[in-house]
Amino acid sequence: MISFELGVEDLADTRFALAPLDETVLSLRVLREPGLYALHLPWRRSALARLDPHDTRLLTSLVGRRRALPDFLTPPPATFAPTFEEQLSIARRAPPGVVRRDLRAALVPEPVPDDDAAIRFRDAACDALQRHWQLTIEPLWPQIRLVLEADMTYRARRLAVGGARLLFADMHPNLRWHEGVLFIEQMIGCHHVAVSGRGLLLMPSVFAHKPAPPVHAEEPPRLTYPSRGVATLWAPAPTPDTTALVALLGAPRAALFDLLGEPLPTVELARRLMVTPSAVSQHLRVLYAAGLVTRTRDGRHVLYRRSHLGNQLAAPSRPAPGGG
Repeated sequence: MISFELGVEDLADTRFALAPLDETVLSLRVLREPGLYALHLPWRRSALARLDPHDTRLLTSLVGRRRALPDFLTPPPATFAPTFEEQLSIARRAPPGVVRRDLRAALVPEPVPDDDAAIRFRDAACDALQRHWQLTIEPLWPQIRLVLEADMTYRARRLAVGGARLLFADMHPNLRWHEGVLFIEQMIGCHHVAVSGRGLLLMPSVFAHKPAPPVHAEEPPRLTYPSRGVATLWAPAPTPDTTALVALLGAPRAALFDLLGEPLPTVELARRLMVTPSAVSQHLRVLYAAGLVTRTRDGRHVLYRRSHLGNQLAAPSRPAPGGG
């Protein structure tokens, strides 16, 4: 078990980040173990068809027998949304001693190279990860990012409404919050980290199958956790309805209107409809001006939902929860 002890200042400094390199590294588990996350099997087939077999062998060798990954390949993001190249440049500068330490922790009982071999291994791994990103993750990154940002909006709302207890309550069964300590069960490591004013960095991931803190206690406190909405990531765009509502609003607005039985931000609506946020915003302005939707601010996002009038209009095709 790994645990993070968070004081008041740490909770105040708890923040979210997007980490494209982390997503790329975590996807290696899916490549190595197809049964680990069945939802990603279509992506896995496509990825293996694009990757060079030599790269595939090297990349899957980075996953330890207990599914651990070397920490040096996932440096903590310095900003909210660093680029893949910014993160990879940090990994490329990892000292050989750190590389050896992380390989020893993640790949035991595999043999650990000496310093010269560690540098060569680090460079080869980073080169292969860059090709993996360009071929299999980068083309899908806009879609993946929308899923991650929608999860952050949900988590931020949980934190605002119920504090840390509610924030972590439904994140994963392996997480438990008790008296200022976040316990992460079923971990390879076993240590307690006093965060001590450094804050906790939270990073949702579509490829994480369970919470993943750093292997080493010396690393900055952070937690990668499974994102909500992964089940819809590879789903096709919803088919427009053919009812009178479509004739009234037009197919694009009717499809959007159908999703607004719950409060959703523009980015999440765009992800589900597989269109741009700007296109969604244009339709929302029309629906709002007509009194069919309401809007409210939640942090840096605006949440939209059908109004009472909108629920009455939608009732013939899909009754709104609690509506008449």
